[in-house]
Amino acid sequence: MQVLRLIGFCLISVLLFTCVDKSSQEKAEYVLRFGHLANEQNIWHKAALKFAEEVRQRSQGRMIVKVYPNEQLGKEMDMITGILAEVMDIMITAESLENWSLPYAILCATPYAIRDSDHLHMVAGGAIGKEMAQHIIDMAGLKPIAYFERGARNLTSNIPIRHPDDLKGLIIRVPNVSLYVSTWSALGAKPTPMAFSEVFTALQQSTIHGQENPFALIRNAGLYEVQKYVNLTEHVKGWAYVVMGNKQFEKLPEELQQVIMESAKIMQEYEHSLFLEQEALDVQFLKDKGMEFIEVDKSAFEQMARKAVRESFTKEQIELYERIQQVR
Repeated sequence: MQVLRLIGFCLISVLLFTCVDKSSQEKAEYVLRFGHLANEQNIWHKAALKFAEEVRQRSQGRMIVKVYPNEQLGKEMDMITGILAEVMDIMITAESLENWSLPYAILCATPYAIRDSDHLHMVAGGAIGKEMAQHIIDMAGLKPIAYFERGARNLTSNIPIRHPDDLKGLIIRVPNVSLYVSTWSALGAKPTPMAFSEVFTALQQSTIHGQENPFALIRNAGLYEVQKYVNLTEHVKGWAYVVMGNKQFEKLPEELQQVIMESAKIMQEYEHSLFLEQEALDVQFLKDKGMEFIEVDKSAFEQMARKAVRESFTKEQIELYERIQQVR
């Protein structure tokens, strides 16, 4: 299966390579392929294009980046395989890194590991983030060159939820992640793993009573049509990485490695500004559609969730979780 997958990647790579503008390709010493799963309107794609332009300008055309949205280079794990096979170079990834980055994978899904946006940037951009990046290089052969903040997950429902006591008896859809199930059970709800594609219909038919996701997904899935309240639990905050194949990076001359890292920093800052703008637009959109935003007793949610987290974690994960909490 892996052999067939790699053969498929090589064929795709050849086809896509022939589509690169020949004049630009002939002038460039290096052509890098950057794949991601979002569409052309998504801020990830806009940030990737910003990166490509910075690389072209800063390298004076010696290096160009071709961006392929909409899973054109494959799904997330396929793209990782493609990078490791050196038939593509750069991608945006998050949860799939759990295959290599334990115990650091807890940052992708742990309730209340990250307090807020400021805390996220202190963790991701600080000592723990550097440890995590080095671990990903060592274990996965992927070099994080930037990170993108992801929207906080919030609970939606048709009754206001201000305290965990209000969850009693409510069936809440969660992703098929064991930590989510144990945490929402500890909070008093009845968590039900379900494919996201089934959520709208299940809410419409009252098979489930609520679900939790970032504002963007609530908007894009039209959940405002079947849910009245957005309860601001903000229970999971995390980030996605832009990664480059470490072998590909190390093959570049030192001055072009510097171009990559400088361009990646600008891309990260640009994406963050777009993220803040888009999140504000999503909030206003949901309010305009009639959803009410409810402030919750976050300390009560966090206190109850921590017990479930500790019971689910290994000793090593608990130690990391406590280190994250101590970052100020």
